[in-house]
Amino acid sequence: MSFTLAIIGRPNVGKSTLFNRLVGQKLALVDDTPGVTRDRREGEGRLGDLEFTIIDTAGLDEGAKGSLTARMQQQTETAIELADALMFVFDARAGLTPNDRAFADFARRANKPVVLVANKSEGKAGELGAMESYALGLGDPVQISAEHGEGLSELYDALRALMPEPDVEAEDDEEIEGLTEEDFSKRPIRVAIVGRPNAGKSTFINRLLGEDRLLTSPEAGTTRDSIAVEVNWKGRDFRIFDTAGLRRRSRIEEKLEKLSVADALRAVRFAEVVVLMMDSQNRFEEQDLRIADLIEREGRALVIAVNKWDLVEQQGGQIGQLRTDADHWLPQIRGVPIVATSGMLGEGVDRLIDAIQDAYAVWNTRVSTAALNRWFEQAVAQNPPPAVAGRRLKLNYVTQTKARPPSFVVFCSRADAVPESYLRYLVNSLRGVFKLPGTPVRITLREKANPFAHKRKRKS
Repeated sequence: MSFTLAIIGRPNVGKSTLFNRLVGQKLALVDDTPGVTRDRREGEGRLGDLEFTIIDTAGLDEGAKGSLTARMQQQTETAIELADALMFVFDARAGLTPNDRAFADFARRANKPVVLVANKSEGKAGELGAMESYALGLGDPVQISAEHGEGLSELYDALRALMPEPDVEAEDDEEIEGLTEEDFSKRPIRVAIVGRPNAGKSTFINRLLGEDRLLTSPEAGTTRDSIAVEVNWKGRDFRIFDTAGLRRRSRIEEKLEKLSVADALRAVRFAEVVVLMMDSQNRFEEQDLRIADLIEREGRALVIAVNKWDLVEQQGGQIGQLRTDADHWLPQIRGVPIVATSGMLGEGVDRLIDAIQDAYAVWNTRVSTAALNRWFEQAVAQNPPPAVAGRRLKLNYVTQTKARPPSFVVFCSRADAVPESYLRYLVNSLRGVFKLPGTPVRITLREKANPFAHKRKRKS
């Protein structure tokens, strides 16, 4: 039986640090700046033998105003509705504040079990602050230090008292044997949506979900954490990561934005397919090309979404022009799928999901050895490698070492002498013959062992 906990409290009390501690990974951004968390973030938590879903929420100031703050509060309220119990966290070193008292009233009105957590309780100041919390009327405080991992046994006892007994029969009935191979047709496809700030990434994901799950705003930089959401689209499961907008490195000054960018790059490395979302009004700018090059170097399948297409004056031939522009600006991933979308109106959603699935299938392509070597013989015969320093280069045979992305090894006589231009020729030929558009293709050169090398060594 699943059990969900929501962590609530004012800003800068260590909610995200506690979240990271319980999920065992640094999933949530942590910084001394108040208000780092904006969207709600979910993770699978564990404490001893207890397993639960945990939701990190935005820290809200009672007096703060503005449309973004209102939407952050709505995210927190949604998390409380989804939760079976609440962990109300306050800073024991700072003591109780009016905002803590307001949150305590908020937690009581939720009419759900509450665990009162006095974080940063190390030292005398922490002890005194924890004692103050009895005035909140939420029971005994659990004194912890999320940063140093102290007090977790007491937190275990408090959570154990709230959680239902595990359903042993249900666990015994689960078929856990015979799962040695991944079933790629059933497992969720991991998709990261990246791009420059204000390209409409969060709006588009909300359209997929059919709800305002992620915060959106006309202001650039609303998203900070890389938030993962589960989407089922026409029977196919996806795990989609919304990421912070990626600006040029020279423009990134604040430490918090650097953390957000690092989080987005981690999402790219974790993903299988990456959607590069561009603004239709400013497409194929230098930063877009840099991001696309990064995705190619990371070896991820790529799909380009030109968003806010509803703002473009409609004329004939525009989609064909997008295809031409993509091949011109991104020759290293020629044939990359490109889709015109509008997250606001929901246009192009089906086409983008189809493109993601097609790109994923290409990314997983394996070519038979026989077909590969037939291609190789023809490609080398049509365009032999150039002679270097008067000596002919001999390319012997090729084999595929792995998929995800498709990777090949060419065995040859002098690997260091094969020019880059000839490798590009082989990659482009591979793409065309085996229909590998848009996905990274890796070719590595390896020299065959010289059977006479041991005789030369003997003579010397």
